[in-house]
Amino acid sequence: MRLRDLGVAAAISLAAAGLAFAQSPVVGAIGDLHPQARIHLGKTADWVVASDDAVWIGGTAPNAVHRIDPATNRRVATVLLPGDPCSGLAVGFGAVWVPLCADKPMLARVDLQTNAVKLFPIGPAGPEGGIAASDDSIWLVTDQAGTLVRIAPSNGVVRQVVSVPPGSYNPHFSEGVVWVSGNDAGLVTAVDAETGAILAKVPTGPNPRFLTDGQGAIWTLNQGDGSLTRIDAHTRKVAATIDLGMKGHGGDITYGAGTIWTTLQGVPLAATDAAANRVVHQWAGPGGDSLGVAFGSIWLTDYDRGDVMRIRLEDALPKPTGSPPSSADR
Repeated sequence: MRLRDLGVAAAISLAAAGLAFAQSPVVGAIGDLHPQARIHLGKTADWVVASDDAVWIGGTAPNAVHRIDPATNRRVATVLLPGDPCSGLAVGFGAVWVPLCADKPMLARVDLQTNAVKLFPIGPAGPEGGIAASDDSIWLVTDQAGTLVRIAPSNGVVRQVVSVPPGSYNPHFSEGVVWVSGNDAGLVTAVDAETGAILAKVPTGPNPRFLTDGQGAIWTLNQGDGSLTRIDAHTRKVAATIDLGMKGHGGDITYGAGTIWTTLQGVPLAATDAAANRVVHQWAGPGGDSLGVAFGSIWLTDYDRGDVMRIRLEDALPKPTGSPPSSADR
């Protein structure tokens, strides 16, 4: 997820339920947040995913996934891989699944107990994609033509092929549906995870790349105009469009504690209230790339420095009026 340096927009234009209004978030510096830990991993630090007892970060130099113990904030393993972990991470079926960009793209399965690696001869469409684990399968887009494959986690065999719009890259599983962001077409495709049938194609903002679920919705981070699209997960219709002012390649999005968290270089962290469809805080400065929420914290990578920061959710969430300062504020 190589990123471009971007500034913070001075004002944020929001749209909720079709009614546009303007409101400015609180804008601060990333240095205002005091992480519990900063862990150096390698030349770069990229994708983030959590298992039951660990946080996993992909990166390069070395090409690896790094295992962090959240109880000690220490890296406890570096699992070397034969390619760049360029296209997301997923946890499921006792493993971390890692698409690899190499001369021959591959899919790596890293055992959660032993850290042992098994390779399958199938790979991602390219960098800045993604991978998803449903109840019974692993899902990956394997080419720019929009070939979504359903993989048996036991042996890596392709069980089903689903055609989605060309230029789709990132699948995300939620409540029986695999949602696939269509970067080139400006839409999200909903695929029935049981049958593989196409349920809907939902227009979004331009160039949706990364997506998450939360608050009964699917959310896309749209690289083309720096907006969020909120899709009602049940009606599969757009419920809101929110202007983040965070336009450009790269970035990431996740959900936690009633908040949509986004990152982009230049704006390493932003918080959007998922109930109100309102951007409430942005932190500007160096860093940013990918993030996850787990173990009561935001895990935010700094791609260029090869670091991951652990930031307590309580330190990043908006404080009620008149509340006492957190320990990070003292």
